[in-house]
Amino acid sequence: MPQKSKIQDQAPSTTKERILQAALVRFAQHSYDEAKLRDIADDSGVDVAYVHRCFGSKEQLFSEVVNAAFEPRRLITAENGDITVKLTRRLFEPSLDQAFRLVDPLDILIRSLLSPEAIPLIRSALMDDVIEPLGKQLAKPTEQRAALAIACLTGFGIFRHVLQVDAMLDEPGGQLEKLFKDIIDAAMGRAKVVREPVAAKATTAIKLTSRKVRKQGQ
Repeated sequence: MPQKSKIQDQAPSTTKERILQAALVRFAQHSYDEAKLRDIADDSGVDVAYVHRCFGSKEQLFSEVVNAAFEPRRLITAENGDITVKLTRRLFEPSLDQAFRLVDPLDILIRSLLSPEAIPLIRSALMDDVIEPLGKQLAKPTEQRAALAIACLTGFGIFRHVLQVDAMLDEPGGQLEKLFKDIIDAAMGRAKVVREPVAAKATTAIKLTSRKVRKQGQ
């Protein structure tokens, strides 16, 4: 019941939007197999036939829920600036869905990861909306780099927002965020090679020694 009240407080502009909000909450609290269209219809105050008319099927509704929760294309488009900074910053914000700010998106994934029906839908969403478009902006091997970056982001999100591991609860803008940005930069092939002072001094010493040896041999 509290979830219904929260949905109504968001003042959805259309009935379809109200159904999507109800589905977000339902899939965040129940697995894909447990979440029923009839319950989602009841939560949003419509007939289950109307849910079918709006979304076609449970599979299509779930795919829309995942997209509304993460809005991945908005996060990885070039016009939004530095992708690494944007993705990293997103992980240090309060973890709420991007569309309605109602639920933790990771709850939706975790609840349905063991569902044989949901896994192909999640995998398809990852490939079509995240890995392939992100890969187009990366150096080869593009798909592997994109998948590795997303795997790191997902794992970090689970440790921080779901398990709430103490070491992962650093404040935004802190050392942890900088370290994690370096990891994502490396995964995406964007890490900058920084010459350490010691290495620079060693290189200079080698050059001077080589010159000295050459002069002595002349």
